[in-house]
Amino acid sequence: MDYILLILGIVILVKGADYLVDGSSVIAKNFGIPSIIVGLTIVAFGTSVPDVVVSLMAAINGQVGTVFGNVVGSNIANILLILGIVVILKPLNIKKSTVLKEILFSLLATVVLFVVSNNLIWGDSSVSSLTKVDGFVLLMFFGIFIYFFIGPIKSKKIPKESFNKQRNVWEEIWIIVMGIIGLYLGGKWVVESASSIALSFGVSEFLIASTVIAVGTSLPELITSVKAVMRNESDLALGNIIGSNIFNIFGVLGITFAISPVTMPKVINVDILFLMFVTTLLFSFMFIGEKHKLKRWQGVLFLVLYAVYITFLVLRG
Repeated sequence: MDYILLILGIVILVKGADYLVDGSSVIAKNFGIPSIIVGLTIVAFGTSVPDVVVSLMAAINGQVGTVFGNVVGSNIANILLILGIVVILKPLNIKKSTVLKEILFSLLATVVLFVVSNNLIWGDSSVSSLTKVDGFVLLMFFGIFIYFFIGPIKSKKIPKESFNKQRNVWEEIWIIVMGIIGLYLGGKWVVESASSIALSFGVSEFLIASTVIAVGTSLPELITSVKAVMRNESDLALGNIIGSNIFNIFGVLGITFAISPVTMPKVINVDILFLMFVTTLLFSFMFIGEKHKLKRWQGVLFLVLYAVYITFLVLRG
């Protein structure tokens, strides 16, 4: 049954991603909303639904390793694995200059997570506890992100893009909703079945969260971004990945801590610092060689770094 659910989940993920990208792209072009904005909101948030469910359920059940392994592991997988595969398939030309701000905001999210997760640095506590206050701090930054990137589109007119499919807006919204539901169900089944299979081999909770669950909850980002880039929606593809990383930290962990405080194992600091490194590397690539373009060799390097990271996780246990 686990293997059947795994295959079925992947199929539903593919279809759900197809609906989500199709509906959001049509709405973006019909209303003159830039694709990068849609990728950073509807698409990114929709593909992060599995992360919210997994992290919240894990926190409530006291599975701290799963909470952090899922989010940090997913963010690392999004950049090194997902973006690496996307760039190898088709190099990305980053047309929107504001994308640099999103990458920097993603780096800021990682720094903020490191600070709030290490109260040992700022106080006398010998335990790094994530309280409801920390959760609300993360949610506050999430609100700033929404205001800073989404707010400006309300104050200026953006010309509508020509598009040969003028379909009913409510029909597109329904397609997006169906896509998100498909991503949620597919992601849930993939993660649960993969985790069950991995547990049968006696793998630790943190290792499962950082690998199987992290990659499983990143499948929507992979499928959505690949489909987007194949449709020449580079901004949508990158916006989905970066937006998901920001939402995972500020949104997923913010909601999780606000509802169910947890204590962070200090070993996760290594993973957070590694996430800082790969995000900084992504930003620096925007200025190496041809500016604002991600090339295939950089995608290959991302995959190599991800293989190194996975090897480190296995050796660490």
